[in-house]
Amino acid sequence: MIQASLTAEQFLQKRADLPDAGQWSELIRGVAVSLQPPDLEHGTAVLNLSKLFSEYLHAGHSDEGYPCFDLGLIVERRPDTMFFPAVSYFVGGPRFAELDNEATETTPKLVVELLSSQDRRLGIQDKTSAYLEMGVERVWHIDPVQQVVIVNRFLEPPRRYTEFETLTDPAILPDFAVPVYQLFVEPKWAM
Repeated sequence: MIQASLTAEQFLQKRADLPDAGQWSELIRGVAVSLQPPDLEHGTAVLNLSKLFSEYLHAGHSDEGYPCFDLGLIVERRPDTMFFPAVSYFVGGPRFAELDNEATETTPKLVVELLSSQDRRLGIQDKTSAYLEMGVERVWHIDPVQQVVIVNRFLEPPRRYTEFETLTDPAILPDFAVPVYQLFVEPKWAM
C-alpha cells in the first residue's frame, strides 16, 4: 500500500509498487493516483508524434530544443504534484539535460497530453492550469477520439485544430507543420 502525503521523491521510489509498476500513475497533492492504461490510439499518436519530432530535429532544428517522453514534471510542492505528460519539449539549457531523468522541476516550453481515456479527459483542465502556472508556454491536448488538437496558452482562449487543418506553433517550433490527421494514422507496419 502506498501512503498518502508522498513527496515526489518518495513517489518515484515507491512507484514500482503501484498497479502496472506505476507506469500510468501520477502524484496529485501527495497522493498516488493510477490512470487507466492507454489504448492503441494513444500509442499511435505518441509514435507518430515521436517520428515527427525526430524528422523535425534531423531537418536542421536540433539546436532549437528536444522532446522527452513520459518524463515526470513536478508542478507543485508541499504537497507535491507530478504529472507524466506524453511529451515535454525543452528549449534552452544544456542539450538533452532532461533525457536521463525520471522527473524534473525544469519548465519545458511545450507539454503534450493525450486525451485517450475518460480519466485523462476529466483531469485535463487542472493539469493544463498547473502547467501554464509553472511557466509552460503551450499545452497541446491531442484527442484521438475527435481527431483534434487543442493548443492552450496562458491567458488566451484555446485554439482548436481539426483533422483537416495543419498544426503549427512557430514561436516554439519554427518551421514545424503537420496536418492534424497524420497524428492519428495507423503505422504501416500495423496494417
